[in-house]
Amino acid sequence: MRSSIWSGARAAVRLAKGAELREAMFDVADPAVWIALDDAMRDGVRSSADGTWLPAWQTPTDAQLALALCQRDGRIRERALGEVAGRPELLPLVVIRCADWAEPVRDRARTRWAEAVTVETAAALTPLALRIGIRYRGDFALGLIDKVLRSADREALLPLLTHADRTVRRFAHRLAVEEGFLSPAELARAAARDEDTVVQGLCAEAALAAVPEGDADDDVLEPLLAARNPRARSAGVTALRRAGRGERAVGFLGDRAAVVRACARYVVRQTGGEPVEWYRQRCAEAGDAALSAGVVSGLAECGDRSDAEVLWALTAYPDPVVRARAVSGLRALDVLDVRRLRALLDDPAPGVVREATLALVPSARMLDDGWLLERLAVERARETRVSAFRLLNAYGGLVRLRAAVALVDDPDDRLRQWARQSVLRWHPTAEVPPGSAEVGELLERARLFDAYGLKRLKWEAGLKA
Repeated sequence: MRSSIWSGARAAVRLAKGAELREAMFDVADPAVWIALDDAMRDGVRSSADGTWLPAWQTPTDAQLALALCQRDGRIRERALGEVAGRPELLPLVVIRCADWAEPVRDRARTRWAEAVTVETAAALTPLALRIGIRYRGDFALGLIDKVLRSADREALLPLLTHADRTVRRFAHRLAVEEGFLSPAELARAAARDEDTVVQGLCAEAALAAVPEGDADDDVLEPLLAARNPRARSAGVTALRRAGRGERAVGFLGDRAAVVRACARYVVRQTGGEPVEWYRQRCAEAGDAALSAGVVSGLAECGDRSDAEVLWALTAYPDPVVRARAVSGLRALDVLDVRRLRALLDDPAPGVVREATLALVPSARMLDDGWLLERLAVERARETRVSAFRLLNAYGGLVRLRAAVALVDDPDDRLRQWARQSVLRWHPTAEVPPGSAEVGELLERARLFDAYGLKRLKWEAGLKA
């Protein structure tokens, strides 16, 4: 985006110096370049002529017209619009002028756009029209494009369906769905392929809506069930019940995505199954067998506190992702044992340490602060140090100040900044002994306060300034 703005600004300067339009413009297909060109001209780029030469034009060049279409003076812009007929290179600026603040300019631009728009120009300028469409009175150009593309055949829309800009893809897919340009199988493949969640949902819903109840159309279901994105997979799993294939949903109970697992549980229950028993059996019988992390999460999502021991056992599982999900599941079920969780702070897997820390934050005061302070040492693993400081920060009071001051000059940039912010935001609480000499020493050692700030904080702590 920033490079496009620079390209537009440079193009404005080149045009002002007399360059031809094709030489001055770097990427005419990028809408941001045209918008930046217009902004640069309106914001102060001056050409060799100030507009007084406009009436003397005999055959103005594209570059001269481009400059005139972007001038501050509305009369110049309006006059220039009368010269753009038969100049397709200037149509992007005509689209921009369709949202001009000056009514005469806006009306003339809309007339020119209505005369010039074709299926080809509509498809080419859709990205720009979508950008301009968000402006006040900016919907005219896009409305005309919408009308033209709806009356065209589907081939004109195909390039927009795979455009790099997700806003363009959303527009194109919505139009294709409403006009029936894509078959259910094509919609399913689009939902599975596209990275945008809006397009995924739009196409998946349209594809499934076109499949009759009880009709197991593999061309629609299989792309959705095999999709990498969870939105499409969840739509495919939900459709299994309508297609009469509810038994296949069992295979998605351990999916890596929570939304897919939730849809699978719904379908399994609708077909008479009990997902929680399936999860319990898989987790209890894991042993040395491969266990999916999604199965562990699924047990926590639909189990109860009686499943805690199974999850505790999985905190020693060989796979670190499974261990982390087990700790996360214990937190979700609100089954916390400070002693057992503390041992997990030394787990070699950073993910397990993070989950154990999250679980322990509400119970930070039940931990030994001296034990945590030892884990701030530079030679410790970074995840261990971050975990210890997070818990000490949650501890509050004098313990928090000790930990933060210990890290104000730490070599780790993020830890150092975090510690300094913690010191600057520190205030004595009820458990801090009034007049504590240690507080005064720590505040001075931090070297983060000016004289007034230090004096005020010492006064709050009951110390003589």
